[in-house]
Amino acid sequence: MRHLLSTPKQAILWAGVIFILALSITGFTLAIPEVPSFDDIRDSHKSSESTLLDRHGEVLHVSRSDFSGRRLRWTPLSDISPALIDKVLRAEDQRFFDHEGVDFLAIAKAASALLTLDRPRGASTITMQLTGFLAPSLAPRSSGRSILQKWRQMRMAWDLEQTWTKREILESYLNLITYRSELKGIAAASKALFAKAPSGLNTQESAILAALIRGPNANKARVEKRACLLLADDCEGLKDLITSALTPPYQFPPLARAAYHAFQRLHDPNTSSETILSTLDGPLQHFVNETVRGQVAGLTDQNLQDAAVLVVDNKSGEILAYVGSSGSLSDAQYVDGVQARRQAGSTLKPFVYGLAIERRYLTAATLLEDGAIEIPISAGGVYRPRNYDSTFHGPVTVREALASSLNTPAVRAILTVGTNEVVKRLNALGFKNLMAPEFYGASLALGSADVTLWELTNAYRTLANGGRTSPLTFKVNDKTNSAHVQCEGASYVITSILSDRLARALGFGLSSPLNTPYFSAVKTGTSKDMRDNWTIGYSSDYTVGVWAGNFSGQPMWNVSGVSGAAPIWRTIMDYLHRDRQSMPPSPSPDVVTQTVSHHPSGRTVEEFFLDGTQQGQVSTVLKQRAKIIYPTNDTLLSVDPDIPASLQKIHFQASGLGDSDFIWQLNKTKMGQTNQPFYWSPTPGHYTLSLITASGEQMDEVRFTVR
Repeated sequence: MRHLLSTPKQAILWAGVIFILALSITGFTLAIPEVPSFDDIRDSHKSSESTLLDRHGEVLHVSRSDFSGRRLRWTPLSDISPALIDKVLRAEDQRFFDHEGVDFLAIAKAASALLTLDRPRGASTITMQLTGFLAPSLAPRSSGRSILQKWRQMRMAWDLEQTWTKREILESYLNLITYRSELKGIAAASKALFAKAPSGLNTQESAILAALIRGPNANKARVEKRACLLLADDCEGLKDLITSALTPPYQFPPLARAAYHAFQRLHDPNTSSETILSTLDGPLQHFVNETVRGQVAGLTDQNLQDAAVLVVDNKSGEILAYVGSSGSLSDAQYVDGVQARRQAGSTLKPFVYGLAIERRYLTAATLLEDGAIEIPISAGGVYRPRNYDSTFHGPVTVREALASSLNTPAVRAILTVGTNEVVKRLNALGFKNLMAPEFYGASLALGSADVTLWELTNAYRTLANGGRTSPLTFKVNDKTNSAHVQCEGASYVITSILSDRLARALGFGLSSPLNTPYFSAVKTGTSKDMRDNWTIGYSSDYTVGVWAGNFSGQPMWNVSGVSGAAPIWRTIMDYLHRDRQSMPPSPSPDVVTQTVSHHPSGRTVEEFFLDGTQQGQVSTVLKQRAKIIYPTNDTLLSVDPDIPASLQKIHFQASGLGDSDFIWQLNKTKMGQTNQPFYWSPTPGHYTLSLITASGEQMDEVRFTVR
């Protein structure tokens, strides 16, 4: 006994052993952490990787969302290689299936080894080690566990064995321990070190992982020594395998990266959900990615780097494909082109004409002058819109003007219906963050507003649904409220125009990517200086929106909507209808068909009208309705006290006057005529400014305030 107590260290160890035995004999208890249920531990385990699934459960995108450790999904014991289980038990707890949480034989051997100065032996069972993961107060400290902490660990291990099965204990242990660096759990370790699932681990790989448990960050030589012992010295090739496996960085095989921008939109870092089910269609998403990359790669010589696509189911609003950029072909691949605000170009024209047709100012057969027009602007000067090809075509019908995307007729149309009303309609369609109407003026008809592909695609989906709108959704079978924002008849007339390849021929010819062998309605748009390309269109079942351009804002070189975005749109549409028909909608009850004769050409066509607006002959160009363009409705003006009143003037301005002479009327008082500039000295108050004819007919009216 004197020999056994010959050193202070041995005396302390013997004292600890005697203390533990005394606690066991007397039944002394300390506060023991409550044993959780196995189901709770398994269900609370979260992967450090968040996964986006398509509507069929296919993995589309995987991204790391937790940086406290690298974990994958919980792996059932039945999916773990028997070789690994064998090596782990051999290394950590050879009597695992024989003890009840505490291996007193192992404790005795460990104490004996210490007291006889032999090589130290471990005495913690797998169950005891597991308690450190289940109860933070029992986790090992840098200074080691105290005697009392060790006792509580033993007591919890014994309780754990009374409530869990051996398989549950072993399964939890293998899923919770750290194997190397930040790799936690067998799934992460086997994937990162050997690019395998746990079920595929061989004997040598299993020995390496088992050797890492005792020293996760041990050097390669020590890991090799431990693993070799577990292999009974059958170690041929082990060193090379360890060198390959344990050389940082420890990375998983390439992860799914097919829907980065959709994942960013759906993933909530504040939730514990690791799997997100979406409405995306996996095969379609992959096809759209390839199509975008192919088109952009083919136009890099024309300074095209970026493109974005949104594909939507018309009926449900479910998003089937969401591609925000061209990926590695872009210098800003993480920018989301579906949500980026870009200039709309001609894509807003259908909503201008749709509103004018609904208000019965225009019909599809109305003649508009495609010719030079000058519009005074409030800042001074005039606005002179031109067509894309810088030529004018004279009198054209609304059908021809919209289908061929002529500019000056669209400007005449917005002057007829009013920019204020168009902005209200765009807001109702879901366009956000629009400026005040006076900011745009008549240029809104040609797309001076900044919009997103998300907004445009859903607005065109509204046309496909007869003027009824509802939010887009990533949730399968999501029930959302819908509302009519445009009458069904006007939507049908616009759809018939956008699907009319003959009417489109004036601007695009008879052969273009816009002409599909199945029903589709489509519109292109190109912003100023070719900075943005758009093609938005729909069939009976789908709406596809495409933007092409550069996130940097640089212009493309000779790339229009029909050559940049349209080929992407057409390729995707063909894919969607490779085995599906698309039939044109039937006229709504408020639409009638009328044979129209154009005079003096004598051309006769069948045209659609809202009931009550039909006409049998069209022979004159619509005269532009006179409109007040400044001040605009609800303008708030301020008198500056530091400027002499004689120098503060408001210039009343109007458009669409033609050769007619109109009268300015302010709060029922006639102020002057429009045949010469009129300047009014403002005084505080509320005002109603009217534009009337000599006979007293009111043409337009706005309200404004001076303070």
